[in-house]
Amino acid sequence: MRWVLALIALLTLAGDAAAQAKGKGVRLWNLTTETISGFQLAPAGKTDWGPNQCLNDKDKEVDHDERLRITGIEPGRYDAKVSYPDARQCIVRDIEIKADAVFSIADKDLKDCTK
Repeated sequence: MRWVLALIALLTLAGDAAAQAKGKGVRLWNLTTETISGFQLAPAGKTDWGPNQCLNDKDKEVDHDERLRITGIEPGRYDAKVSYPDARQCIVRDIEIKADAVFSIADKDLKDCTK
């Protein structure tokens, strides 16, 4: 009986360790003053934009002070195209993205805005 309890405890600890190792993934923290409706990444210095990461959110937008899970990218340096509901688009250059970490963008980071 004791070995069964020991086995259950060991399996529980192994499951907890696997969940912790998985982490929360890469997340964007929107510190701009507006809601973002589009967020696309490209390797730094390139313009081959990836998919709209806002589609990962339940309401397809990222409000001020909200975090968004970013998928399908590796750690590295990226440029971002940020889109707003009023059709304005801006670029954020040279974002460092680390595994299982949060990165943020703020109004001061927005460059080359167009409408």
